[in-house]
Amino acid sequence: MLHPSYTDLMKVVNKDVEEGDSKVVNSRYSIVMATSKRARQLIAGELPLVPAKDGQKPLSIAIEELNEGELKILPEDTDEE
Repeated sequence: MLHPSYTDLMKVVNKDVEEGDSKVVNSRYSIVMATSKRARQLIAGELPLVPAKDGQKPLSIAIEELNEGELKILPEDTDEE
């Protein structure tokens, strides 16, 4: 089982969304895609944004980064610079 839950992660990602605005994340798929992309970045050599435990896997680090608010998911209509 994933800890924290998908529901908890979606709440963290959408916490800064004003009432009436569309949410950044509406599905588990968005959470999975964001954390897997970040895990690939960590595997490629990027440094973790949170303290990583010895032997912790990249996906676990990515989930922790998202849960701690260090990793941001941009809405689909936002272009990366």
